[in-house]
Amino acid sequence: MHSAIVILNWNTVDYLRSFLPGLLDSVKDADAEVIVADSASTDSSMAMMQSEFPSVRRIELDKNYGFTGGYNRALAGIDAELFVLMNSDIEVTPDWFKPLADWMESHPDCGACAPKLHSWYERDSFEYAGAAGGRIDRWGYPFCRGRVMNKLEKDEGQYDSPVDVFWASGACLMVRSSLWKQLGGLDDRFFAHMEEIDLCWRMQLEGCRISIVPESLVYHIGGGTLPKSSPWKLKLNYRNNLLMLDNNLAKSFVADGLSPRKALRKARRIIFLRMILDGGSALMYLLTGKASYFKAVIEAHREFKRLRRGSDAAQLANWAEQLPPEGICIEGRYSGSMILASMLKGNDVFKYLEKRQ
Repeated sequence: MHSAIVILNWNTVDYLRSFLPGLLDSVKDADAEVIVADSASTDSSMAMMQSEFPSVRRIELDKNYGFTGGYNRALAGIDAELFVLMNSDIEVTPDWFKPLADWMESHPDCGACAPKLHSWYERDSFEYAGAAGGRIDRWGYPFCRGRVMNKLEKDEGQYDSPVDVFWASGACLMVRSSLWKQLGGLDDRFFAHMEEIDLCWRMQLEGCRISIVPESLVYHIGGGTLPKSSPWKLKLNYRNNLLMLDNNLAKSFVADGLSPRKALRKARRIIFLRMILDGGSALMYLLTGKASYFKAVIEAHREFKRLRRGSDAAQLANWAEQLPPEGICIEGRYSGSMILASMLKGNDVFKYLEKRQ
């Protein structure tokens, strides 16, 4: 299956110079092309590519459309059976590619798969952005096998069996191109952050699996574009989490067997309660002197209300009619609160949550 490995770059010339050679070497015998799509970088990224990697195809966008808009535009012009979305701050291992491609070949019902993600800094530990695959709790808070809130596990082989998950990290994600096109790619409203979780959720609602293939391993630096302390990043996370729930939650309840009207009421109730929880977080930021974070949450809610599309019972009933007779199973949801579990279980939270997979 022909694959296109696409790095969306924005002002990360040093990462490209450091990690492209290993990536190119790792797929030299594979049916895969490496492409760099540039989001109108203002550093020397494209000049360096022309000078040091002239054989690598480049797609130069006219401005920075974010992770969502950048990939949607770049992949629209690429012909391949499999797309690999890859951050520029990923260091691959020599054998990372084949297990993923083989998995997609042998599992036609899999919409996307991903490797284990290790920290580039602490090589035997999982990395924050995706670890060994993602899950989600009842309030829409995402977490990972190997990462819960800010707790990270060392990789001791505890997640070395392939498994279906709720979501996989966009830092390194292999996607079936036909499904990508069917779903319209990433949701452009997100710009960046949580867009891959939304995509994986939408894939599952189409009856497709999201898999982690632990035989494949890559290392991720993380925070290459926006540091964790960025108020703008915080705003994107709060806003996009709500957009993601608005996109998918009611449909998921219909898939669980609720009537469209009940599903819609339940989804709206959870989104309302989630916004109250967000408000509590904002108040804590204000009380601890983090006024910029407080403003970020308020702005996130304001933008969510402006951008949300919503749905009605008739639309949900229409969607429900398209479901297969056997229904669909959405993997990787935790029925409790991940935050509460983390507080109560401490470092035992990983085993506790894994038992409830």
